Amino acid sequence: MLPPKKTVSPQQRELLDLFARLDADNRDSLLAFAAFLLQRQGESPSEPAALPTQPLQIPRPNDESVVAAIRRLSQTYPMLNKDELLHQASNLMSAHVLHGQSAQQVVDELEALFAKAYERYAAENA
Repeated sequence: MLPPKKTVSPQQRELLDLFARLDADNRDSLLAFAAFLLQRQGESPSEPAALPTQPLQIPRPNDESVVAAIRRLSQTYPMLNKDELLHQASNLMSAHVLHGQSAQQVVDELEALFAKAYERYAAENA
């Protein structure tokens, strides 16, 4: 089962498409094989992978683009609900693309947006 509210990669999308096209018996076989692979790498299939509770330390590069900043911040804060943040981030992206706001200023605002969301997350999970 995919983690809730997470962006699906092309590889995950392909796996979901293949899974949807299988009959019930083959779906069960695929799930059993995936559980086997998890056990082989030392993980329990019944336990979801734990997300970090603290932001990861990913440094901000010089002259970072807005899109790269969104990717970096999404990786920095894997515990946050990305749907809500990406909606707000898209508004900032529009300010950059459509209204000419500088990339550096938008990246600063994105960092503030993600930091504030993390503060709310930390307060709710304290």
